[in-house]
Amino acid sequence: MKKTVFLILITLVLTSGSCAGKKVQGTVVCLETSYGKIKVKLYPETVKHRENFLKLVNQGFYNGVLFHRVIASFMIQAGDPASKNAAKDAMLGSGDVGYTVPAEFIYPQYYHKHGALAAAREGDDVNPKKASSGCQFYIVQGKTFTDQQLDSIEKSKEQKQEARLFQDILSTKQDEVKKYKAERSQAKLDALRDTILVQVHASMKKYPTYKLSPQQRADYKTIGGTPHLDGNYTVFGEVIEGMDIVEMISKAKTGANDRPVEDIKVIKAEVLK
Repeated sequence: MKKTVFLILITLVLTSGSCAGKKVQGTVVCLETSYGKIKVKLYPETVKHRENFLKLVNQGFYNGVLFHRVIASFMIQAGDPASKNAAKDAMLGSGDVGYTVPAEFIYPQYYHKHGALAAAREGDDVNPKKASSGCQFYIVQGKTFTDQQLDSIEKSKEQKQEARLFQDILSTKQDEVKKYKAERSQAKLDALRDTILVQVHASMKKYPTYKLSPQQRADYKTIGGTPHLDGNYTVFGEVIEGMDIVEMISKAKTGANDRPVEDIKVIKAEVLK
């Protein structure tokens, strides 16, 4: 009996440090972290993101990077090359590989549900095409929502799209705006606004309405996620094993800029064959 127990313990020791396990169809990457292993499946449709992520994994790029931004009930982020061996007080998050990856929104098929793997990026003000960082990624933890909250998110996204279209058209009318302001003619300014709004409403018909599918609503109400990020950041995979590790990391004590007080590393990333 003692010999049998000893053999079982030896087996556990020999296998606990490996990412190997049961095989899953599709491309799977294992992130061995300070807290344990996280396995992610990469989506075949997001070709550019999948190939770029696999290239970096095979190069050993992610080995040693930190989860430098962690926000409970939201997400955990990693991939900044400057985070390797970074000082405790270093501000992280701006490191990159010198290129971006074009956005690949496969929506509504892939969305920001609990466990989604997505690419970080710079804001719309400097990145209107929503191109992804060449290396930084995040995993969604998120939270659950009610139907009323989801209705509000749908409405908010529609209003933001209208506001963007209004500003785009207004930017082409600056000479008229200056002229009417110089004339102190509020009536002409109001008429210009109304004309632009007509154009905006006509243009909105060309854009797909942001409506959550029944599956999205079910997921966001039960397992949770971050629906406000849909259509803004590329989702290119999902966690298939190790969400308990994601949960643990998300609850880590953080300091300035949401960086964990104690470093949490991606010790090794590898593609599972």
